[in-house]
Amino acid sequence: MKKKFTKETVDRLADLLMIGLTPEENKMVLDEFNSIDENINKITKIKGIESVKPMTHALDDFECTLREDEGKNLYTTKELLSNASKVDMDEVSVPKIVGGEES
Repeated sequence: MKKKFTKETVDRLADLLMIGLTPEENKMVLDEFNSIDENINKITKIKGIESVKPMTHALDDFECTLREDEGKNLYTTKELLSNASKVDMDEVSVPKIVGGEES
């Protein structure tokens, strides 16, 4: 018989993911896991399910033809940087967001 999910299983998974769960959150996750497990068990009871070929895409006739990549230098660095409001040498300069004032 397959093991059911337990409070300890949820706690261990939460620890691995480095998230803290309150007892209420643990119960909510445990209920969800058990619901998913029940639905999977229903699917495995369908007669002949083991002979169904797994799908790789939702559309049976899915076909994607990719174009050949062709590298083209359409713009110079100077042209591209002309759109930036502030440039430092050959790089776009942006305001510092983390850690306070710029030095």
